[in-house]
Amino acid sequence: MRIFDSHVHIYPDKIAVKASENVGRFYDKNMAFDGTIATLKESCRKSGVERCLVHSVATTHDQVPKINDFIKKSVDESDGMFVGFCTLHPSMSAAEIEAEVDRIISMGLKGVKLHPDCQKFRIDDKHAMEMYEIIDNRVPILFHTGDKRYDNSNPDRMKAAALRFPRQRMIAAHLGGYTVWDEASKKLPELENIWVDCSSSMGYITPEQAREYILAYGVDRVFFGTDYPMWSAEEELERFDRLGFTDSERQKMMWDNITKFLGIE
Repeated sequence: MRIFDSHVHIYPDKIAVKASENVGRFYDKNMAFDGTIATLKESCRKSGVERCLVHSVATTHDQVPKINDFIKKSVDESDGMFVGFCTLHPSMSAAEIEAEVDRIISMGLKGVKLHPDCQKFRIDDKHAMEMYEIIDNRVPILFHTGDKRYDNSNPDRMKAAALRFPRQRMIAAHLGGYTVWDEASKKLPELENIWVDCSSSMGYITPEQAREYILAYGVDRVFFGTDYPMWSAEEELERFDRLGFTDSERQKMMWDNITKFLGIE
């Protein structure tokens, strides 16, 4: 069984521990790992993960090019283990967004990661919609979605963006909505341009609920993901194996779907 972790955060060594601790405080959760690339690779070796979709989030405008350069460098030095998504920031001008999207495509990065809560914007606000229009489905967008504490990326907002841009491929992380899984499973599966990953979900819901939500989207539109450094891949794989899917279905969600989605071998 081949395994592709479709949701991984990485940070430069000098800030990794602090960045991971900040994420832990934001979600009131003890992080499983320190966020460094070396720890990620060791975790992958132990758990049998072959490849990872890596990204990081810019919380300020000026961080964008630095983070994207770091992701590019990390991909280049991974011997094919990493596939990278860039970051953008909602305070960037249209010209800046256009230039950075052109740059990341030229660098071989495969998509954009956005975190509305950390970046403080609503998925369906005017400027965000302008950003998606500039991206114009040249690359997919991975959104952090959900969190009942905030009103930035709830299923209604995710749905509004997907309806406005039906050609734009979108990944709604955390089974469509962290802490609002049931609501998301009723509103998002009908949208054919939305895929989901199962990161930061299975540790909070029962196996029966996880299976129900996955089946709502269909096993062809779900990606396995851990949300490293938040969760252990070994623990997440154990949870995933309890869901009762066939080997063929598991292989789709753990490898085939994401490689097909990204257009890679």
